[in-house]
Amino acid sequence: MEELFNLSDKLVKEVPVKFKRYLLEKINWNNRLIGIKGARGTGKTTLLLQWLKQKQIPSSKGVYLTLDDICFTSHSLLDWGNEFYQKGGKILVLDEVHKYPHWAREIKNLYDRYSDLQIIFTGSSIIDISRQEGDLSRRVLMYELPGLSYREYLKMNGYLDVEAISMEIIIESNNDIRALFPPDFRPLEYFDDYLMHGYYPFFSEDKTGYSTRLRQLVRQIVETDMAEIKGFDIRNAKKMLQLVYILAQQVPFKPNIVKLSQKSQIHRNSIINYLYFLEEARLIRLLYPSGISIATLQKPEKIFLNDTNLIYAIAEDQPSKGTIRETFFLNQVSAIHRVNQPENADFEVNGKYLFEIGGVHKSNKQIKGLTDAFVVKDSVEYPAGNALPLWIFGFLY
Repeated sequence: MEELFNLSDKLVKEVPVKFKRYLLEKINWNNRLIGIKGARGTGKTTLLLQWLKQKQIPSSKGVYLTLDDICFTSHSLLDWGNEFYQKGGKILVLDEVHKYPHWAREIKNLYDRYSDLQIIFTGSSIIDISRQEGDLSRRVLMYELPGLSYREYLKMNGYLDVEAISMEIIIESNNDIRALFPPDFRPLEYFDDYLMHGYYPFFSEDKTGYSTRLRQLVRQIVETDMAEIKGFDIRNAKKMLQLVYILAQQVPFKPNIVKLSQKSQIHRNSIINYLYFLEEARLIRLLYPSGISIATLQKPEKIFLNDTNLIYAIAEDQPSKGTIRETFFLNQVSAIHRVNQPENADFEVNGKYLFEIGGVHKSNKQIKGLTDAFVVKDSVEYPAGNALPLWIFGFLY
């Protein structure tokens, strides 16, 4: 136990606090059981350590543990938690819970046994709390940490520090967006850099090896993390990887299940399930028609890769500008809003707003006469009429 305390103290002491993710301020830290899920590489571990650092308590009172530590191959989390509490422990911060068998059941037992013990855990985005043992879903307050927004990327690099901007402020034509930024701010100056390698915080460690690391990340997710998904046969991991690379060459597109099945060698009856698994792993985004419930698995209207960084890392050819525009918009907006595929525009947000995405010469012909409809252009700095700049949707969080 002492060794894990020392490791926790070391990690908390060393974690940088100059830049903090937006979610750190959004979480209700007063809740006694908090879960944070997200794709690999989005910064969940750093967020936990920063929060513990703010508490300024010794590890004997609040400890950080990663459940893929070798210690938990011979000791149960339940026994460790019992001893921790009995010796005065108050806060258990558990990382990588999906690496530990029966994690949900043991966390529930600790939660039920000790009414003044706070438990905060992180896990892969594939975690489905409703399917875990012990009915944890009724007790836990869940959050998801996406990759960096364009706003966070600028802040992390020291280029700009401004507050997030709501969708309502962005679309209201009477709002002067320019007034929210310094006079010398050039919104497109770093935009292409973000699109290529700015979504995952680890870009700051090694930008030259960023794409290689992303490809490794994809392989780790498919070959390791997906083993935790009920219904996924890990023997099909190679086929799943092949499916990801097939999708990367074609996105965004309306899926032809028969052709996807033939190319990936995955049975067509399983393709829809596997697309769902890939979306849960935050490798792809599935776009469904407006007004359609997705309570049950069904064929999506379009398939996108999760983010533009993945496109640049995986696609064999230079991606089209249209693909990059639409992927960026969907990725940033869907982090906090519901996005669907309408009949008469590229995207519908929250069942109300329509957006048509294009270049600087994009006209409003397709949405002419429609209410709450906007053209979004990738090469303009500020709004003009009903035309909005693409980059501004990177300031939603």
